[in-house]
Amino acid sequence: MAGPILITGAGSGFGKEVALRLAAAGREVIAGVEIIAQVGAVRAEARERGVELRVEKLDVTAPGDRENAWSWDVEILLNNAGVSEGGATADIPEERLRRQFEVNVFGPVLLTQGIARRMAARRSGRIVFMSSVAGLTVDPFTGAYAGSKHAVEAFADALDQELAEFGVTVATINPGPFLTGFNDTMFETWKGWRDDPADRLYDYAALAFPHEQYDPEPVYARTVRVLLGEDRRYRHLLPAEMESQAREQVEAQWGREVNDGRRPALVQEAYDIAPGTPVRE
Repeated sequence: MAGPILITGAGSGFGKEVALRLAAAGREVIAGVEIIAQVGAVRAEARERGVELRVEKLDVTAPGDRENAWSWDVEILLNNAGVSEGGATADIPEERLRRQFEVNVFGPVLLTQGIARRMAARRSGRIVFMSSVAGLTVDPFTGAYAGSKHAVEAFADALDQELAEFGVTVATINPGPFLTGFNDTMFETWKGWRDDPADRLYDYAALAFPHEQYDPEPVYARTVRVLLGEDRRYRHLLPAEMESQAREQVEAQWGREVNDGRRPALVQEAYDIAPGTPVRE
C-alpha cells in the first residue's frame, strides 16, 4: 500500500511510538495529535530519532479536524486516540461520561466514516482500532472506559462485514494492562470531578488500578505488523498469555449469578496494590 498511514492520538503512548517506528521503516506516516502544543513536541522527537514524520493537529472530536483529515487520502488508519475515565459507575459525573464516549467512540467513528468511503471508492484500505481487553471484559471502576471499548468492538465488527466487498480490511488491537501511565492516570481522573466528594460511594484517593502491568513492547511490535498487513488476524489480544483468561471470563458470563453481597477480589485489589506495579518475573 503506497498511501499514508494515519495514526490518531499520536501525541503520546502507543500511538506516538508506533508512528515513529513506522516512519523509521520508511513509511509515510501522519501523526495526528489532539492539541497544537503536541505538534512541536512530536516533531522534535522525530528529529531526535532521525525520522521523517508528518505531524498534524487532529482532535477526533472536532468536526473541522475530521473534515481536514478526510482530504489526506489515507491508505491505512489506526484509530488510537482515546481517554480513560476511572470511577464507580454510580459516581462518575455526567460530563465525564459523555466525554468518555465522545473521544473513544463518536469521534473515531465519525472520522472513520469519511475515510472509509474514500477507501471503498478506491477499493483498498485498512482500518485498525486500538481497542482493549476492556472491550471484551470489565473490571470494577472501569465501567465507563470498558463501555466505550465494547462500543468500539461493535462498530469495528460491523465495519469489517460492511467493507469486505469494497476491498477494505478491519482489525482490532486489544491491549491488556500495559505500563504506559494510561491505566494509572485513569484512577486519578476523579481529581477533576466537579461534584461533592461526600456523595461518592468510594474514596478514590485510596484506590489504584487493580492489576500488575506489562512492558508495552509487544503492543508496539504487533501493531506495526497489523498495520502493514503482516498479521492477518482480526483480533489481537496482548499479552498473548491473557487470551485464555479473557476467553474464560467471557464464557463465564453465561452461568453467572447475581452477587452475594461480598466485596469482589478485584475491588479489594484496588485498595491493596500500589500504582504502576509491574508484572513480577
